[in-house]
Amino acid sequence: MCSVPKANALNSFTPCPGLYCGRDLSPDGNWSDCGACPRGFRANASSICVPCDDEPMLYDWLYLGFMALLALVLHWFCIDMVAMRRNIPKEVIALHLSALFEVVAASLITLQLTDPIGTFEIRSCRTTKLSDWYTLLHNPSPNYEETLHCTQEAVYPLYTMVFVFYALGTAIMLLIRPMIAKTCLPMQGKFSIYAALYFYPILALLHAVGSGLIYYSFPYITITLSVLSNAAHFSFKLNQSMKALLLSCVSDMKNAIVILGHWLFYGYGLMAAATLRGLGIHPAMLTLVPLPALFYILTARFTDPQKLHIQ
Repeated sequence: MCSVPKANALNSFTPCPGLYCGRDLSPDGNWSDCGACPRGFRANASSICVPCDDEPMLYDWLYLGFMALLALVLHWFCIDMVAMRRNIPKEVIALHLSALFEVVAASLITLQLTDPIGTFEIRSCRTTKLSDWYTLLHNPSPNYEETLHCTQEAVYPLYTMVFVFYALGTAIMLLIRPMIAKTCLPMQGKFSIYAALYFYPILALLHAVGSGLIYYSFPYITITLSVLSNAAHFSFKLNQSMKALLLSCVSDMKNAIVILGHWLFYGYGLMAAATLRGLGIHPAMLTLVPLPALFYILTARFTDPQKLHIQ
């Protein structure tokens, strides 16, 4: 633990340059030169490396939930694409449940491995600005001479947790999915595994490069993708009449499940956006959840290409 220095100790050195350079207290009682703080520590306003003792905000938990849900949705999408079934047979349901178990297990194990180890709590550093995610871009060069390398995880542990989750998700999938795929869908099931082996590295690369951008924009990404996927789902219906679209929402089990999933993700995005803006989550927001689906159903007849006449 980094103890609070005495007043004369604070006066013995000047603050470190840059946003993230700090000094660490060594066991012999001396302060180190300016540099990167140890993992789990962050430089304060006095350039002292202090431990990360904050609790994650609700928005931080929503961000971590988004990263897990993104992997789960991609799993389910790939399973549906390779199965090519109009309904949902028990074989496909088994693969869906396997993907759900893999993501949940990877999430729980990741929480157990994060400090404090063995609990579902997280000890974190509070995210204050976008640059916290990109400390590599803020290594100072005093007097334009030697560069001080102060790259560190200023958003500890939100950055590394996602990588651990992806690694565990891949390992658990390779342990469980092949047996279930061989039993349920010997031919198509293996392709869902191949697809995951592609999109997991892609997700890791996107997180490595754009984690900060994703952190501040995932509510709007969720809302946009939910609206677009909702419109794409309805557009594949052959009968675009209002009555047929409404009936398909309740008569077709697979269609009803897909629409319910769109509503859940749309509501998740709304809740995250409200949290980001510091707004209270009012129950009235739930009335906006079915709005994209209702809007498509009510306006589909105005977009029929056969009713467009070129003069």
